[in-house]
Amino acid sequence: MPRTDQASRDVPASVDRVYTALVDPEALAAWLPPAGMTGRFDHYDPRPGGGYRMTLTYDDPADSPGKTTADTDTVEARFIELVPNTRIVTEVDFVSDDPAFSGTMTGAWTLEPIANGTRVTVTAENVPDGISAEDHAEGLGSSLLNLEAYLER
Repeated sequence: MPRTDQASRDVPASVDRVYTALVDPEALAAWLPPAGMTGRFDHYDPRPGGGYRMTLTYDDPADSPGKTTADTDTVEARFIELVPNTRIVTEVDFVSDDPAFSGTMTGAWTLEPIANGTRVTVTAENVPDGISAEDHAEGLGSSLLNLEAYLER
């Protein structure tokens, strides 16, 4: 049965600043990798029909073996929808020989203005079985904390 995971955080920044951090590849590479990982883009084309290939590298592969290699997770993503200051939707495939990570996961980032900033919600649908709900919650929460710290600079 397909699983949906969701995380949300209120960040003290305007929706336009948050949206920019969600579509700028340098910003994304800085804040998107969860704690214990670094990221790089092989290509990045932010438009509907465009996409990206991102590789996340574990600082210590013993902490969590990679999906693509012993110390990396690589994803191929396609932009489905980009609504400035409101919503970004992607379809993501993990590059892995392990069938537990097969299938296309849909990720949606929604932005809602609130009194002191922006409520950022990420929703992942059709999460592969190989990603535990606990690990995914930890990773999503870590990325949202990183986003807040990035925007506070």
